[in-house]
Amino acid sequence: MNLHVIRLEPEDNVVIARHPLEKGLYLEDEDITVLEEIPAGYKCAARDIKKGEEIRKYNTVIGYASCDIKKGEVIHNHNDEFDARGVDYAFGADCHPVELLPPEQRRTFMGIRRADGRVGTRNYIGVLVCSNCAATVARKITEYFNEERMKAYPNVDGVVPFITELGCGMEQSGEPLALLQRTIAGYIRNPNMGGAILLSLGCERNNIDKLMDAQQLTESDRLKRMVIQEVGGTKASIELGIRLVEEMLPLVNDVKREPCSAEHLLVALECGGSDGFSGLSANPALGKAMDILVRNGGGCIHSETTEIFGAEHILTRRAVSPEVGQKLVDRLAWWLKHTEGRDCQINGKVSPGNNKGGLTNVLEKSLGGVKKSGTTPLNEVYEYAYPVTTPGVCFMDTPGYDPVASTGQIAGGANLLCFTTGRGSCFGSCLTPVIKLASNTPLYEHMEGDMDINCGVVIDGKLDIAQMGEIIFEELLKVASGEKTKSEELGVGESEYAPWPIGVFA
Repeated sequence: MNLHVIRLEPEDNVVIARHPLEKGLYLEDEDITVLEEIPAGYKCAARDIKKGEEIRKYNTVIGYASCDIKKGEVIHNHNDEFDARGVDYAFGADCHPVELLPPEQRRTFMGIRRADGRVGTRNYIGVLVCSNCAATVARKITEYFNEERMKAYPNVDGVVPFITELGCGMEQSGEPLALLQRTIAGYIRNPNMGGAILLSLGCERNNIDKLMDAQQLTESDRLKRMVIQEVGGTKASIELGIRLVEEMLPLVNDVKREPCSAEHLLVALECGGSDGFSGLSANPALGKAMDILVRNGGGCIHSETTEIFGAEHILTRRAVSPEVGQKLVDRLAWWLKHTEGRDCQINGKVSPGNNKGGLTNVLEKSLGGVKKSGTTPLNEVYEYAYPVTTPGVCFMDTPGYDPVASTGQIAGGANLLCFTTGRGSCFGSCLTPVIKLASNTPLYEHMEGDMDINCGVVIDGKLDIAQMGEIIFEELLKVASGEKTKSEELGVGESEYAPWPIGVFA
């Protein structure tokens, strides 16, 4: 193993710095003399590269040299030109059947079995609003149920508000409203939700009765409907809401964890604050864990459509059918039209944090990002917040913005979430526990209070990707069984519910 750089493929004309490289350092294995200081995670030219020549990482084109580049020079925005040229989607070319483990050999976790057969990893009561007009009442209701009052209900993870700025001042029909309604309904139906109150002012465009009718929601002892204007205003609504939750608490608390097959796990996959190591450690290791989960009958939701651009062919080659592959291509086409002429990621640029971490453009970021879902077939493509009912690897169309993307996945039914990061993230979710994976050891040590797993040991040469994947899979089972993540211990998650705000507001 080279202690200074990582070579991903023999055909690559770049290597990646494991740690900061000093000018003049000689890399014997690569026969490279470093010509300038190269930060950790950045690319170093492994040979002379002529202007206009392909720059290859993962034996895949990540850009073109904008000038002559000498062996040993750093490669970044100043000399790597973004150019999204055509790719061969080759639908299904790399799709190979998965040998599922027999049911009796599948791993188990201690889950909460619901009446409909699905299994939760957490047990919340939610107070959800149809519009921002009901936000204060929702917060006041949930604030009442503090730590002291919840001691009597040890099997309830919390009473949580799910607040949105949407719901009024928007189109009264069409996809924007339908998207919001299925997001709200998806949270109510998520197996981690033990009970819920749906709260409305009464005159908003996202009408509570139309929402319940459109999403086939029915009042029950676990789902209550409340309209502030009907009840008598803010004070009366808060008092009634508290009373409704108090009535619901004994019922929701009456659960017992029991052994459940890993086939009941549906894991949302996210990355945020990526760096040059994300695609070398955390993302591929998470992919290995997902390969194990899929063999155990479970599933995962890949998302963030704008962050697979340029590498979408890796997923379409895994598609189970041309129809599934085309669905993904169609969603990308929508995004390209939607963002045409805008200064955003799908048009080449990555965020300042990604860039500072060593990622030059969206092609390079995407090549690392697509590794999160492993190597098994892509079984289905869903639009935002639709229920995910297909096992194995699925894709959900979402923006790259983490709270919005995760909200769609959780609405789709995800009962766990894995979040990889190279620069650092404080993300969490009250409904679905978030396991955060650091791509490098310095980040893990710097933000140990937020990070659950250090995948940087792969970069350090202490473990390989397969071994790291096993560790992640074991952590999934522990968290699914009730072990708290760092973000849960910190109480992070109430503000991360963020339905996708598409459409016109007036």
